[in-house]
Amino acid sequence: MRPAAYSDCSATTVTMKINPQTVSWLQVAPLTVVLLVFFGIPMLLVGAVSFFDYERWQIVPTFILDNYIELFQSSLTLRLYLTAIKYVVIVWAVTLVVGFTVAYFLVFHVRSLTLKMGLFLLCTVPFWTSNIIRMISWIPFLGRNGVFNSALIDLGVVQQPLSFLLFSDFAVIVAYVHLNTLFMIVPIFNSMARIDPGVIEAAHDAGASRWRVIWEVVLPLSKTGIALGSIFVITLVMGDFFVVKIMSGGQNATVVSALSTEIASLQYPPAAASAVVLVVIVALIVSAILRLVDVRRELTG
Repeated sequence: MRPAAYSDCSATTVTMKINPQTVSWLQVAPLTVVLLVFFGIPMLLVGAVSFFDYERWQIVPTFILDNYIELFQSSLTLRLYLTAIKYVVIVWAVTLVVGFTVAYFLVFHVRSLTLKMGLFLLCTVPFWTSNIIRMISWIPFLGRNGVFNSALIDLGVVQQPLSFLLFSDFAVIVAYVHLNTLFMIVPIFNSMARIDPGVIEAAHDAGASRWRVIWEVVLPLSKTGIALGSIFVITLVMGDFFVVKIMSGGQNATVVSALSTEIASLQYPPAAASAVVLVVIVALIVSAILRLVDVRRELTG
């Protein structure tokens, strides 16, 4: 027979209370460790190397500002930054229009949920292949003897092949739009899917036209998706150089192209300085977007 004291202890439930603040810290601890290891520490190393000197293929660990001075005084670097920003602005504008249009059609014009999901998945089919393959596939299509030029000549639209279609800014923008449009469609689609259909019906009942409903109802309620999609597209385009190198035929370059060349030449300190400035520019752009749209409040609200 068990002692009475043992029975009382077994019947008593011991509850351990943990401070809610401690629970919050424990929840964010894994992500914090991952960010520190894979982002924080590498960025600190890049920032440190950006102040180092170098001699041929050797890094000299001494504090200098020459890398940043040469970076900001170079007219070539300024042109490369302007080229990158030009691509970002054009690609962002085109992907925003295309992404908003596709998302609006899927959410408000496709009634069948099965068809809606099917069309949405159809948009993702090209992403089942490599980005490089999808980009290079434009070369035989846009070339002087490519499919598009041949079709225009056969139809009598033009007499000679259009030379601006390939190895030009046009080809670079087409490739960027093709590669990054889905990153704009998905967030906007998610935001639009959360809009109460009753709000749209009430706006129509109040006499608002379709364009006014889009401008005053759908667009403000989709700003979270637009902000997230813009962040994705801007960061992807700003950090890329391979598309520019291939689709421009080597005629154009961006600051990332110059950074890649410096790394290939083992000039790590100036490459690190360029990387730091690029990260700062992207961070400022993302911060401006997040100031315009409080993504956290929109998602939790």
